Amino acid sequence: MQTVMIVGAGKGGSAILKIMRETEMLKVTAVVDCNPEAPGIEKAGNVGIPTGTDWRQFIDQDIDIIVEVTGRQDVFLELREAKKKDSVLIPGTVAFLIAGLIEEKEKLISSIENETYKRDLIFNTTGDGMIGINQDSEIILFNRSAEKMTGIKAKEAIGRPIDQIISNTRLKRVMKTRRIESNQELILNNGLKVITTRIPMIGEKNELLGAFSVFKDITEVMNLAEEITDLKEIQTMLQAIIQSSDEAISVVDENGKGLLINPAYSRITGLSEEEIIGKPATTDISEGESVHMKVLQTRRAVRGVAMRVGPNKKEVVVNVAPVIVDGIIKGSVGVIHDVSEIESLNRELHRARQIIRTLEAKYSFDDIIGRSEEMTIAIEQARLGAKTPATVLLRGESGTGKELFAHAIHNGSDRRYNKFIRVNCAALSESLLESELFGYEEGAFSGAKRGGKRGLFEEANNGSIFLDEIGELTANTQAKLLRVLQEKEITRVGGTKSIPINVRVIAATNVNLEKGIASGTFREDLYYRLNRMPIHIPSLRKRKEDIPLLCTRLIQKINQEYGRNVESISDFAMKKLMEYDWPGNVRELENILGRAIIFMNYNEIQLEEHHVPELIKKTNKPNVQMEMPIKNDKTLAQLVEQYEERMILKTLQEMEGNKTMTAKSLGLSVRNLYYKLEKYGIANSSMQ
Repeated sequence: MQTVMIVGAGKGGSAILKIMRETEMLKVTAVVDCNPEAPGIEKAGNVGIPTGTDWRQFIDQDIDIIVEVTGRQDVFLELREAKKKDSVLIPGTVAFLIAGLIEEKEKLISSIENETYKRDLIFNTTGDGMIGINQDSEIILFNRSAEKMTGIKAKEAIGRPIDQIISNTRLKRVMKTRRIESNQELILNNGLKVITTRIPMIGEKNELLGAFSVFKDITEVMNLAEEITDLKEIQTMLQAIIQSSDEAISVVDENGKGLLINPAYSRITGLSEEEIIGKPATTDISEGESVHMKVLQTRRAVRGVAMRVGPNKKEVVVNVAPVIVDGIIKGSVGVIHDVSEIESLNRELHRARQIIRTLEAKYSFDDIIGRSEEMTIAIEQARLGAKTPATVLLRGESGTGKELFAHAIHNGSDRRYNKFIRVNCAALSESLLESELFGYEEGAFSGAKRGGKRGLFEEANNGSIFLDEIGELTANTQAKLLRVLQEKEITRVGGTKSIPINVRVIAATNVNLEKGIASGTFREDLYYRLNRMPIHIPSLRKRKEDIPLLCTRLIQKINQEYGRNVESISDFAMKKLMEYDWPGNVRELENILGRAIIFMNYNEIQLEEHHVPELIKKTNKPNVQMEMPIKNDKTLAQLVEQYEERMILKTLQEMEGNKTMTAKSLGLSVRNLYYKLEKYGIANSSMQ
């Protein structure tokens, strides 16, 4: 603990004294003021702190900090000359600044405590039971309604594994599948029947934080509905029970005519008793089919049906159960949950995320799947590259995930909060690519915008730019890119002024740049600038042990895209996938899995061998096919198509599978080449 002497006991000195007495790190040993009646003198005396009118009588004591609050320059200078060498002299202005910061800190702490109190108040006053667990399945949230329903106190539950409190819990499964389970029936350890919704808690970076369950006791209402013997005779009793429910409840007879609704029902739907009682069960439906009528027809409960009700088309989720007495159906009881606001917020959140993803890198290193040695090395190199400002060159075959690595490197760097710009160098012509990359000045060419245009390098300033298919750049564009890398500046098309930029370049290629240097199509000096940190991303055939992990992640992704519920893949199907060489790498694997799942039945949850399309293994005989004689029993158009197919195959082989170079060699656009590859059934050719 450090000792403090305060010189000056006026209003400022009193404030400093008050603050310093409230901290345990400092001890005020003396308060001095030339006015013995100063307010600080009196306060110090009341708490037993030595006081005086001359600071000189205390200066020889062991004082660590001297706070001068008189505001007099002469006093400050005298104190500075007289203090011990190890003592720290703080001017009043600095002291007041520190005091202000401390007071602001205390206000913030008080504000946080107040907000925490409000949150806990809301959390504990809701009628729904709420339980939250962390990644280790330990309970971290347990509100009072959960205490009431389970019969277990929060202090006994917090920190314990969830299955010790609720033995048949499915929260662990929710964490594993990362899927929401809505309005599921559950019987607690004490026999209480509840309807629960389980939600995985996933962070902004797709990391799993735990799971959360919200549940409501519906045992009393549902038991009454199941045991009713004459719905009309005990209508008054049933009405008295459900009138106090916060959930919207509706009851119909065996013919689907409305018998009973509660105030919560009218509040959600906007319909009064006069508009519902005695009317068909379809009266309240704006969009969707009547669940009451379906239950009356099937005699089975239906839960979690989404629809819109009332004149305002309120979005709700409906649970309906049949009322059966001695084997005879007497009607049905429905419970309506208002979810329109939540759904609206979810849609807005989804839309906002989509907008953000168009501006920023979407993926992180957590999204890269692979435990093989080759992939692990590539990931570690990329993590290292992310922490340095060096230019990174991603090398690998088409479909191996070079863009995924580029996203992860940007998000792993200190530029993550700035822009990430993606450019496909092969998709734009030379003139367009140059103006897109470097921008242009007004009047630089016909059709140039007034005032000119910023290029992508300027847009990515302080961020990262990903140049895909860098090997397709023309010589002129290569020269300009080399200037960017060397001088850290660009010149717009038609301009003369150099514009300094600070951009991290991440390049990618699936062609052999060394061959390009030898043939004169790629600059050697640019190659050395780009190749400072090369990262080789292995092809899928070299890391087949990663296929099961990739299948699991891709199936989850496809399920979300297509609204399917495939949970696993059979051993025979996996064997079929493992035996294939995957010339199209992960992109081809995703394509095959997507096609398989699309043609599966909706009730199938396991991908079997017969679902997987036939996988044609690599053949090294394209030239043999080229030498086959042309039969004369075909039309001229058929002969032309046959010859065209063979020429495309031959050129693909000569260009080592590079589709961009193949298209240039044949005088086709890349898009037209892809069309012909699909037309002749060689879209999944072993050529890359």
